Amino acid sequence: MDPINIIVAINLFVSMSANMAAAKKGMKSKLSNVAERPKTYLQKFPPNVSAVILILAIAAVFNLGTFQEVIKAEYFTYRIIGLIFFIVFSWVQVGSFKSLGEFYAQDILVFKNHNLITNGFYKYIRHPQYLSQILSDLGVGIALMGYLIIPLVIVIELPLFILRAVFEDKLLEKHFKEKFVNYKKKSGFIIPFIG
Repeated sequence: MDPINIIVAINLFVSMSANMAAAKKGMKSKLSNVAERPKTYLQKFPPNVSAVILILAIAAVFNLGTFQEVIKAEYFTYRIIGLIFFIVFSWVQVGSFKSLGEFYAQDILVFKNHNLITNGFYKYIRHPQYLSQILSDLGVGIALMGYLIIPLVIVIELPLFILRAVFEDKLLEKHFKEKFVNYKKKSGFIIPFIG
């Protein structure tokens, strides 16, 4: 098996395990603790697209849905860059979930006792979990040369997560009011220092 594929498989397994551990507190939250959970396609559709990309990445580790070996060899440098992006941003995602702690939820919602998280990666950007999801998925697609993954990330996942982040900003502003407006002035949206 290709060494890049082996490294991807190891990091995929370890970072997914770490994500589960980091998000564990939030996933234990009871539904009775939810103050607001809007009904929108942005609740389930973006995470489901990410799940499809994960399945495609696992298949690509075994060279299913990837370019031929000749093309992989020709673009080896790009594959290394993609691998670095995948590793770095999969761990940024772990750190993001860890920062959220008990306020992590897969859905867009506000808990009754919700605190606005403004530390860790959230000090610089409001949606590091979405940025890291997009860039790690794009990185894994490039590292594995998955011809299904890359267009799926760019054409479907990226716009969906931007829409989800905008929706989440509106919900948090509605709940936290001036506190969120002040936080918004000090942090970037998805890219540090940019609105």
